Amino acid sequence: MAVNLKRVPTTPGVYKFFCKKEIIYIGKAKNLKKRVSSYFGSSFKDRKTSQIKFLTDHIETFTTKNEVEALLLEQTLIKENKPKFNILLRDDKTYPYIYFSANHDYPGIYLKRTRKAVDSNYFGPFVSSGAVKKSIKEIQKIFKVRNCNDSTFANRTRPCIEYQMKRCSAPCINKVSKTDYFEDIQSAKSYLSSSDTQTINRLNKDIKRAADNLDYEKAAEIRDKLKRLSLLREEQSVVTKAIDLDIFAVAHKHAYIGISIIVVRNGKIRGTKTHLIKQALFSSKEEIYQTAILSFYENQMNIPKKILCAHILDSKELITEVIKKKFNKSTRITQSPTKTIRPIYNLCKLNAIQVIENHMSKSDKYNFAFNQLKSMIGVNSLNLIETYDVSHISGTHAVTSCVVFNSNGPIKNAYRSFNIPSDLAGNDVGSLKHTLERRMKRYGDENIIPDLILIDGGKNQLNVIENLFSNSNYKNINVISIVKGKGRVKATETILSKSGILEIDNKSSAYLLLQEMRDEAHRFAIKAQRKKKNKTIKYSELDEIRGVGEKTKKILLKEFKSLKKIKSLSIQELKAIKCINQKTAVSIYNTFNN
Repeated sequence: MAVNLKRVPTTPGVYKFFCKKEIIYIGKAKNLKKRVSSYFGSSFKDRKTSQIKFLTDHIETFTTKNEVEALLLEQTLIKENKPKFNILLRDDKTYPYIYFSANHDYPGIYLKRTRKAVDSNYFGPFVSSGAVKKSIKEIQKIFKVRNCNDSTFANRTRPCIEYQMKRCSAPCINKVSKTDYFEDIQSAKSYLSSSDTQTINRLNKDIKRAADNLDYEKAAEIRDKLKRLSLLREEQSVVTKAIDLDIFAVAHKHAYIGISIIVVRNGKIRGTKTHLIKQALFSSKEEIYQTAILSFYENQMNIPKKILCAHILDSKELITEVIKKKFNKSTRITQSPTKTIRPIYNLCKLNAIQVIENHMSKSDKYNFAFNQLKSMIGVNSLNLIETYDVSHISGTHAVTSCVVFNSNGPIKNAYRSFNIPSDLAGNDVGSLKHTLERRMKRYGDENIIPDLILIDGGKNQLNVIENLFSNSNYKNINVISIVKGKGRVKATETILSKSGILEIDNKSSAYLLLQEMRDEAHRFAIKAQRKKKNKTIKYSELDEIRGVGEKTKKILLKEFKSLKKIKSLSIQELKAIKCINQKTAVSIYNTFNN
């Protein structure tokens, strides 16, 4: 069904794409008409955009006062409707918190999941349960707070292993007083709610107070806590300053989106989170960052004063304005990491790519590249591709390789090599024509008829092969060639078709696929050529000559390339070769001239 774009306004707002009354995509725009029209233009679209264009039967728009309101409304509508083409980050119903059991004489410290903190005994939320468990261990090392359940606590008659490891003060058997344990609990809460520096300053004051009261045993206990805290601080600090920030990185590869988030609090990594989006409409990194940031803070997690993004964002002011309006928090978005934070920043970028690599199969990669290439070269079907390359050594030992790829990758048992007659050796155009004439004779088996042939060569090679197929029974086979760039520099190759130069993005999966097939054909051609050369070296007339061993034979063939040249040499010319004496030179000459 044709979509009517004439009634779409030019104002900011939100648009909905429908397919049979179902919302399949929701987006926002500063200019609705301009943005919506971009989906239905004639320029190349990625697979997902092409799919949404095909499925959409009508559009609805909703005008807003500004782009901020548009982004807020978009987020709300996406959460409510969950359209299949939108980026949908997994939204956990609950978040992990650190919880102190207040209804006990000796409170314990635990991990507890909830939608939001109920009272002052909850600390968080944290980015992951791993971050909570790590923090609980820190608390136990410093303040020796128990982590056992109440039933275990009530039935203990002797200290457990936590006491032996100095991670619990054993209140279960009265190894610590209620007053001292309560102070430890308060110190633990203070540690979680303030910076390490504040906690250290407070503990130093407690030492002085205990010493002033002549309670040296108490002062020693606090000193030990302070020592453990300082050691832990030194071990865990990732930056010299006690900074708070969240780092976001986005990667896009083969129709997958990877998102990585690192949470830094008080100069320490407090947690990491990654998302993989497989089925989503990819439009721009701007929109992905908007979705990732706003979704991450949806449950009002602690929003730092600084957010670091791995890409330059034109919409950073828009995002900060939305955060201010939605969460009543002021923050700043930057793309410039400091020297101390750069290692973590680079780690975040790496993780965004890695989350894709970890989940993506080779068939996914090739499937996407095949579909992209099909759209770029304008063919209806693309299931099988053959790539050809010619290899020879100064016109000798010439072979042509044929490598075969389908949408799952290379089909190595379908690879073929063709020996080239000596009268064609050194003639790349003639060698290709000879090879394809032989190959076409095998096309009677329809299972091996390719949809596309890729030639490693220029316009001359392309024209000859095009003419060959146009005068055959295989006129429907498309032919393109890949021409090496200046200085054979990667990513400078030109792709040619019978219509002229094909404009293919050198960073696209389709372009990388063409490069890979060309390189594989070259590798296989070199392998076949060397095999042919070694076979010639192994079996030759030189083997019949007395005094000519394997070493001498290799030197002769390497120096003069062919037996024909060796046969034309005089005794003096042969004798001039380092490994050949008078007797051997005469023997070689007489063998070929008598």
